[in-house]
Order: sequence, then structure tokens, then C-alpha cells
Amino acid sequence: MQSVPSNSPIEQYLRHLHGKFARLEDGAVATYIPELGRARPGWFGIAVATVDGQVYEVGDSQIPFTIQSISKPLVYGLALEAAGLKRVLSKVGVEPSGEAFNSISLDPQTGRPLNPMINAGAIATTSLVPGNTSEERRQALLEFLGEFAGHPLVLDESIYQSERDTGHRNRAIAHLLRNSDILTGDPEDPLDLYFRQCSVAVTCRDLAVMAATLASGGINPLTGRRVLQAQNTGRLLSIMSSCGMYDYAGEWIYNVGMPAKSGVAGGILAVLPGQLGVGVFSPPLDAKGNSVRGIRVCNDLSNDFGLHLFNTPRVITPALRAIQTGADVRSKRLRPRGELELLRQFGHGIRIYPLRGRLIFATLEPVIRAVMEDARNATHAILDLSQVVDIDRAACRLLLELREVLLRQGVKVFLTGAAERRTLQEFIVSRLDQGGWKQICQHDLVDEALEACEREVLRQHTPTAQTLLEAPLAHQELCRGFSPGELEDLASRLAAEDLPAGTNVLIAGSPADAMYFLLQGEVGVFLTTPEGAEQMISRLGPGMSFGELALTDRAPRSATVRALQPIKTLRLSFEAFDRLPQEGLEHLQSKLTSNLVGVLASRLRSANAEIRGLK
Repeated sequence: MQSVPSNSPIEQYLRHLHGKFARLEDGAVATYIPELGRARPGWFGIAVATVDGQVYEVGDSQIPFTIQSISKPLVYGLALEAAGLKRVLSKVGVEPSGEAFNSISLDPQTGRPLNPMINAGAIATTSLVPGNTSEERRQALLEFLGEFAGHPLVLDESIYQSERDTGHRNRAIAHLLRNSDILTGDPEDPLDLYFRQCSVAVTCRDLAVMAATLASGGINPLTGRRVLQAQNTGRLLSIMSSCGMYDYAGEWIYNVGMPAKSGVAGGILAVLPGQLGVGVFSPPLDAKGNSVRGIRVCNDLSNDFGLHLFNTPRVITPALRAIQTGADVRSKRLRPRGELELLRQFGHGIRIYPLRGRLIFATLEPVIRAVMEDARNATHAILDLSQVVDIDRAACRLLLELREVLLRQGVKVFLTGAAERRTLQEFIVSRLDQGGWKQICQHDLVDEALEACEREVLRQHTPTAQTLLEAPLAHQELCRGFSPGELEDLASRLAAEDLPAGTNVLIAGSPADAMYFLLQGEVGVFLTTPEGAEQMISRLGPGMSFGELALTDRAPRSATVRALQPIKTLRLSFEAFDRLPQEGLEHLQSKLTSNLVGVLASRLRSANAEIRGLK
């Protein structure tokens, strides 16, 4: 398990929840077991554990308290594993009672308790814990609960003694079960074990890990060990859905939508299958024996993060497949070799995170972890949403909070591909305003954001040679190494052409008769797709040349080059190039050709690096 940064947006949200309900004074600490009454009403912890072993916790998440009735579904799982389904069903049913946890709800014909979540059913379940002696059964139960928590658990002796000395109603229930032969032998033995299982000490964090173990099909996400068979895990979750919150179960599953179990010490364990587990601890209870703060926390968690069991996808696909860097991936702007070398050297600070699929809490939570870990040495971060098909409000909130965290770390953040994400746009505008939306999503295309990042990196590392607005012949990539005399000889054979924006300087399929040095402005290189659409594949600025590839084979133009803004160029006809040896300037032709080879090789290396980055 990796450590969670304290500034994680998810942990920040949990702190928000904790602060929201910490001063809630409704409810009362349970006193029918005298030792429980010693709990402090202000204790309050929240923990969330994911199925891949990440734990987020805030507040009093490490304070021990007794598990109480939260042990019931877990011990029911132990009984299923040890005794098998048929025998367990002969001892206890699976129907909701609609009554309180200590109700005496027995089948009038068989004496069988209605379900294992009420005390009668739990005592019957506990009688099936394996072992030849009382001590062996105690050890088996304690070890099983410890497997769920991921570490050994201990008994709270003072709570156990208090439960044992005041558990007269449970004692009466045990004898009724003995009378119906649901229990065999001395009922005091399973009853004592039941008192002990309720008195096992856990923390809020333990509850979250136990819940995550159920969420992952019975495999503890911290230890990787299977605690419960998958089919028995499903049976537990079914029982928790219908009976886990007693006479509040229907309203709970309707509003919160997660199988859950509460305990009178103030704990609540909730499970979202396939995704996460929740643990909340707060001793004050409502009239039905459930933690007041715990219910409010789970309700907000479910609503804010869209965690309702019946509103979330069962198949979760990774939202971030690969992370790219500015050292490997280039914008469409073709750059001189010197700039390319600088980007290869310093472009690692530019991080590109292409997100995809549906963004909900379960898919975005691991992305947040990965981005926060990866962006520790980043200078720029591009979160690209162009391949996202849907995003809910919970994911919108987390994305904005992730952006704020990165900004506080000194990382400049770009949100691209967001123009069609209406939910995100409405969320940002509602939180900020239309200006805030434009500021956050100023570049809709990842290529535009990447070029802006490249520009800033180049400025930072070449402060005296910023991206040129104008590049005379001496600064042209193909004129590298030319002497003043050679530049003069070349200039005398060039024709100046100033062209307005929108001019097609070269047209795909037309004859190739010249190349151009770009002195000022910007051009785009366009190809026609098989569907007939036009797509820009690269941009060139001052200092770059175009049309020069045809020097090698004189084939028709393979692409259209269009002025994206007014441009100034110098045109070298191929006829003038071919005459250079006859004019005694063979060395000039050789240098141009050599530089062209170097430029093409540099572009090829850059393209190969980008392909590797995409893989």
C-alpha cells in the first residue's frame, strides 16, 4: 500500500465531511452495556479503503472501540465457510425482520431466527464457529476477524465482562434457541463466544479495510490473502443489504445504496462492491441504534461521489492507461534541432495525462493517486478529457480539487478536451463563473496546451533566445554553419514572397518546383483523410523551411501548406538549386543537402520518441 499525500483531494473531501458533522450533537452514547457509556461523544473518525489497498482516513480513525454487531455478517461468513450453506440455513434464515437488533424474531414453526443480523440469528451463527474446545473456537473467531482487518485483533476485556454481566436478554434468547434445538448442548458456550466476538477491539480504519475486503470479493486488499470465498461474500452482502441496518435497512439501501452494518459502539461498515469500503466511528446513536454522524457521512459520501450500488457501473475500466512527457511527445509545431534538443533534455517536466471512459469516483480515485505521485517533479500538467465519454459531478469536483492541489505545488495545469463535457462546464461555471471556465479550459486541444508548455520550457532554458517572431536567413535551420559569404551567395538566388493568411503556398498533388525559408509568421501542413476531411499534421514557425523534401525526388507535393497568418518567405527554386555546381557553388549545394539530412533525421528521431511514448 502506498502512502496517501496529506493534500489528496479525497482526503480533503473527508476532512470537509468531518468538519461538517463534528459539531453535530444529536443522539446519545449507548449505556445499556455500562462500559459503552464511557465513550466520548466527540470521538469521530472516517476512513475509506479501495479494493487496491489505498486507505484514506481523517479524525479519530485510530481510536479503538468494540466491533459489536458489525461482527455479525463476518462471523456469518465464517459459519458458511466452516459448516456449509445447508447447515447454516437450517439454523438461521435470511428474511428481514423489520425490527430492532435485540428483537426475539423466531419462526413460530421451527424456532429459527429470521436472519443473522439480529441478536438471535447471530447467536445461532456463532454456535457454528469451528473448534473442538471453547478456546479453539475463540481463537478461530479472533483470527478470522483479524484476517479481515489485515492484522491481529484483541479482545477488550472490560467490555466483554460488562456485556457478559448485563446480557440477560441475550441469555434468554440463547435458551429459547436451545429450546428449539437451534442450539445444542449448553447454550452458555455459544453465548459466551458471542459476547466475546462483540467485544473485539477495532478502529475506524480496520472497518474500512474489512469493508474493502468484502468489496473485493473476499480478498484483503492489504495482505492479498483470500479471507472468504466469493460466493459466500455475495451472500454476506445480500444479507447486509436487506438486514444490516435493522428497521432502518429499507431507507438506508434506498438513500445510501451500499450494503452496511452498524454497531452500538458507534461504528458503521459500508461496502460498494468492486470499488471500496467505508468505515465511520462516532458513538452517539439514534433511536434505532445507528451512529448519527455515521449515517450522515455515508449519505453525503454516496450522494456526492455517486456511490449508490444501483447507480454505478459494475465494470470499472482504467481511466488512465499511460502517462506521457514533453520529452517524448511533441506538439504539431516543427522546431529547429536546437529547440528539439532542449525539449528532449528539459521536457520531462511536462506531463500529459490522457483520461478516457467514464469518470466517476471509482475510476478517478486511482488517477488522482497516480497524478499526484507522478507530478512531484512536474512543471506543467495537461489533463486531457478528449476521450472521456461521461463525467459525473463527483468527478468534476475531484478534478477541480486536483487542479488546485497541483497549482499549490507550483505546477501549471491545463484542462483540455473539456468543451463537450457539459456537466464539467456547468459545474465550473456554478462554482466560479464563465470567466473561470475560460481560464481553466483556455486550450481545448491537447496540442495547443502542449505547444504552450513547450514555449514556456524553451523560454525558461533559453532566456536570450526566446521563440523567434522573425528569423533572418542566418537563423534558418538549413543554413546552419554557413559563412557570411555563403549566406550572401544564397540570398542572391532567393526571391522574397509575402503572402496573406489563408494562402495555399503549396497544394497537395501539384508539381514541386521550389522550397521556402519561413522568415516570419506561421504555416500549417495539411493532409486529406480517406473520408475527405482536411487535417493539420504540423505547424511551422520562423526559422523553419518547407517544400524541401521534394529536393530528394522531385515528386508531386504530398501535402498542402497554408499560411495560418501573414507570412514572409524566401523562395529557392529547384532550378536555381540545380545550377549551383555550374556556378562554382557546389559546396553551397552540399551544405544545404547535408543540413537537410540532419533536419530530417532529427524529425524522425522525434517521431520515433513520440511513438514510444504513445505505446
